[in-house]
Amino acid sequence: MTADIETQLRAVSLRVTRPRVAVLAALRDHPHVDTDTVIDLVRADLPSVSHQAVYDVLRALTDAGLVRRIQPAGATARYECRVDDNHHHVVCRSCGAIADVDCAVGPAPCLTASNDHGFVVDEAEVVYWGVCPDCLTKNTASSEGIR
Repeated sequence: MTADIETQLRAVSLRVTRPRVAVLAALRDHPHVDTDTVIDLVRADLPSVSHQAVYDVLRALTDAGLVRRIQPAGATARYECRVDDNHHHVVCRSCGAIADVDCAVGPAPCLTASNDHGFVVDEAEVVYWGVCPDCLTKNTASSEGIR
């Protein structure tokens, strides 16, 4: 996996550094995590890495197109490595879990604006909101226990 990550970094003209490799590896194994979680995951392999280093790596990887930053309304920014398509997300209103949702119609941007105002649209972002199965189960169990 490290060789693949190194190839990705070089392909976008980024130097291969241990923090960059560690951040990409963490995001591959844990999509949709926030910055604090990335820091914790990276520190498992690189204990001395600073908060600022991880922030800088996330910014560089996002700017280079290797990482996608998403920020559902009212939530902290999250990061993922799935950048090769125009997919969307579903967010649990209860616990904040996020999952990928493939485009409903055709290739990117997979939605057609009713009036694009002359813009060349290349991406559409949709966030579905609801309650995840785990929270539904917990809510059902707790409400049954009350009766």
